[in-house]
Amino acid sequence: MPEQYDQRTAVGSRPGRPELARRCRRVTEARWFAVTVLTVILLNAALLGLETYSGLVEEWHRWLRLAEHGCLAVFTAEILVRLGAHADRPRGFLKDPWNLFDLAVVLCAFLPLVRENTTVLRLLRLARVLRTARFLPQLRIVLVAVGRSLPGTLSFLLVGALLLYVYAMVGWVFFGRQDPEHYGSIGRAVLTLFLLMILDGIGDAIHAGLEISRWSLLYYASYVLLASFVLVNVLIGVVITSLEEAREMEEEQQARDAAEEPSPPPPAPGCPEEDQRLLLERLTAARQALDALERDLVRTPPPLAGATSTPPTTGARP
Repeated sequence: MPEQYDQRTAVGSRPGRPELARRCRRVTEARWFAVTVLTVILLNAALLGLETYSGLVEEWHRWLRLAEHGCLAVFTAEILVRLGAHADRPRGFLKDPWNLFDLAVVLCAFLPLVRENTTVLRLLRLARVLRTARFLPQLRIVLVAVGRSLPGTLSFLLVGALLLYVYAMVGWVFFGRQDPEHYGSIGRAVLTLFLLMILDGIGDAIHAGLEISRWSLLYYASYVLLASFVLVNVLIGVVITSLEEAREMEEEQQARDAAEEPSPPPPAPGCPEEDQRLLLERLTAARQALDALERDLVRTPPPLAGATSTPPTTGARP
């Protein structure tokens, strides 16, 4: 008996991967953990902004370097804890793109080539600011929506470039000689129309066009209608659709993570939880047996009045 107790104690003192993952997951899901990492990310961004002041850097160079190394140490510890949270299912860590992004940002800081290049190191530290999206769900949804809207945005840019080119050529044909400052070449015409797309100087352009020809009013009206209203609304529609898709993806990911969450291991025999479970099972079985006995008693008809319990005789005794 003491040997069995010692074996259980020895096994319990060495937690396996599921136990390590459960403990690390408890830390990563805590609110203080997210608040701490988010605070360090903002501190890293503030330090990066302070380094733009040369006088401050010369005076506080040592302390700024020490603070930057402290931020890197916190980020490294965070990644290790997140890796430990996926000790029982390592593939789950690699399936999350945010985990891969965080891991790449932290590991690149330890590469000798990156640490020796000041420009690359600053860009890498700037990329850490994007990690705030991990702790802000709404910001994460917006970033995912922007990424998913890129194909539609490219189509919008192609249509907008085609519209600009066509109207620039028409403007060069009609206004090139009379207004060479704005339509003297295809490049000037494209630049003029690009500024008009955001309605910058549209009034002056219309007045200048009316001095050349009355048909310029139709030219500018059709261009503003197509470029500033139709195309912009199409772009807004693409972004809104991508935002809805990103929100659905976030909900599906949360449901998938909840489904993949491992269930807690059953309690070992002899512990209070196991005894309580066995007691409940016995009480349930006894209650079911009593219910069955009560049903049998109800089904049995009561004996008739005056009837005797003497068994009937089949014949006279010889």
